[in-house]
Amino acid sequence: MSDKHLSSRFDLDLNLLSTRLLEMGGLVEAQISRAMEALNTFDLTLVEQVIEGEHRLNAMEIEIDEEVSNIIVRRQPTARDLRLLMAASKCITNLERTGDEARKIAKRTRRIAMESTARPVNIAEIKASGEMASHLLRRALDAFARMDATAAAQIVRDDETIDTEFRAFVLKLVTSMKEDPRTIQIGLDYLFIAKAIERIGDHATNIAEAIVYVVRGTDIRHEHRKQRESAGPRS
Repeated sequence: MSDKHLSSRFDLDLNLLSTRLLEMGGLVEAQISRAMEALNTFDLTLVEQVIEGEHRLNAMEIEIDEEVSNIIVRRQPTARDLRLLMAASKCITNLERTGDEARKIAKRTRRIAMESTARPVNIAEIKASGEMASHLLRRALDAFARMDATAAAQIVRDDETIDTEFRAFVLKLVTSMKEDPRTIQIGLDYLFIAKAIERIGDHATNIAEAIVYVVRGTDIRHEHRKQRESAGPRS
């Protein structure tokens, strides 16, 4: 078999892998969307859909990870191709964990919905951060599809906005619980949800960092935030 033919088959393997990863990403996006809609409406049907959808994501993680391992064994890739496969494995792990966070949001929402005596809490920051986290994940998946390190580096910077919203909500929540102890239980549930949303942003950032690693060959996971701001494709 010619080298050209082998290369074409390898490219096909990589393209199919990327397609499967993006398919999984689409399912995760849908999970987040349903979880946030359930939080807005207390629709328990949506809650159950999110919980059931987690099983499919778990199965996809195993299937795609096995395919990554098979490609490595069959093709013995090097350099950027090997980095892509390693990054793909990390990305699907982050996608599965993002699905876990969506499930956590759904389950806490169900608990809040079933607590008839719960005191109302202003969750504007949670809703805003939920939209930002979902958008961040969508951008990360788009950057992966295009292997766009510049867009990926911007995602790493933008995750700070979600962290800022989270800190603002925690401060407001603590104040509310001090002023009215009757909000403590529901406040803790919402705090759990806010933390899950923050983690979704973190997972999107992890995917973005993996993209920079593939394109540049540079691991930026533990760099100082100011150093991250200069991340982008090498000339």
